[in-house]
Amino acid sequence: MKLMSIAGARPNFMKLAAIAKAVTKHNESGILPLIHHIIVHTGQHYDEKMSKSFFEELSIPKPDINLEVGSGTHAQQLAEIMKRFEPVLLAEQPDVLLVVGDVNSTIACTLVASKIEYPLARGRKRPILVHVEAGLRSFDRDMPEEINRILTDALSDLLFVTEQSGVDNLLREGVDENKIHFAGNVMIDTLIQHLEKAKQSDIKKRLEIPMRYGLVTLHRPSNVDRKEVLEPLVECVEQIAEQIFLVFPVHPRTFSKLTEFSLMDRLQTNSNILVTEPLGYLNFLNLTQTATVIITDSGGIQEETTYLGVPCVTLRENTERPVTITEGTNYLLGGTDYSKIFATVFQILDGNTKKATIPKFWDGKAGERIIETLVNAANL
Repeated sequence: MKLMSIAGARPNFMKLAAIAKAVTKHNESGILPLIHHIIVHTGQHYDEKMSKSFFEELSIPKPDINLEVGSGTHAQQLAEIMKRFEPVLLAEQPDVLLVVGDVNSTIACTLVASKIEYPLARGRKRPILVHVEAGLRSFDRDMPEEINRILTDALSDLLFVTEQSGVDNLLREGVDENKIHFAGNVMIDTLIQHLEKAKQSDIKKRLEIPMRYGLVTLHRPSNVDRKEVLEPLVECVEQIAEQIFLVFPVHPRTFSKLTEFSLMDRLQTNSNILVTEPLGYLNFLNLTQTATVIITDSGGIQEETTYLGVPCVTLRENTERPVTITEGTNYLLGGTDYSKIFATVFQILDGNTKKATIPKFWDGKAGERIIETLVNAANL
C-alpha cells in the first residue's frame, strides 16, 4: 500500500510524527500489506528554521518531496500548492492520501486529489482521501481554518476525529457515520512519546528562567495583524508581567507586526518579559510542562495543556476544541474585555484552577488506530 502524507505548517509536523511512527511499527510487525510511506512537504510555512528543527527533533524521515511553495496570500498559496502538487500525485499515484489539520496545504492537496484521475488505472482512479483531525468546528466562517476544515471533511472518504464534538458535528452535517472514526489525538501521541526527552532540556537554565513563570504565544491574524488589536494585547501582557515572569517565544508573523507597529522595544526592554525566537518542539514542551499559566491563541497548545494539566488562557472568541474547556484546563477569553483576562490569570496565579481530566483516546495510540483502519480499508 502506498500512503502519501502531507505536511505544510508547524502543527502538521507534530501530528505527522505519530503517523510515521505508527507506519514503522506496522511494517516491523510483518502484517500485510506493508506500507510505502511518502512524505510531501509543501513548504507552506515560511520559517525554514522551524521546519528543520521539527523534523530533526521528532525523528520524522526527511520529506521525499518538497514543493517549496512559500508564503503568499491565501489565493496565491492555494493555487501554487495545487499547481505543484498535481504532477506529484500523478507521478506517484498513492493508494491513500492523508492530510492533517486545517492549513491551506490540507484543503489544497485534498481538492487536487478529489478531482484527479489516474491514467491507465487498473483499480482506483484516485486515492482514498483521509483527514486526520476531522470534524472540529469553531462555527466562525471568518476563520480561514474553518473554511479549510469544512471543505476537507466534505471531500474526504475517511474522517478521523480527536474528540466527541468532531463526531457530533460531522453527523449533524449529514456525513455517513461509516466514514467517521474516533481515533484520538495524534498530537498527544507525539507529546507522550517525547515527554521524557523534553524533561532533559536545559532551556530554563540557559535562558535563566525562574522557577515560577508564564508562557505567552500569539500568532493568529485576528490578534496580531492590526495595531488597534495587538497594542492592547501587548499592554495586557505587560500588566500580567507585573505579577509573574513571562517567556514569549515570538512567531515570525508576530515579530514582523510588533516591529512594524513599534511595539517590540516595549517587550524587549521589560525585565520581567523574556522575548525569544521560536523554540524547537522539545524546548517548548519542556517550558509547557512546568509553566504556571500559558496565554495563547494556538489550537494545539489548548490540547497539550489539557493533557499536561497546565492552566491555559486562550485569547480567542471561540475554539474548535471544546473538550479542552469542558474536560480540560482551558479558559476561553476573547474580545476586548481585558479585565476578564486579568481576573482569570490572577485567579490561576492564586492557585484556583480547574480540575481537569484527560479526554477519551488521548492515550498515545491514535496513530496506530488510524494506520490499522487504513490497512483494513486498503484490503477492501
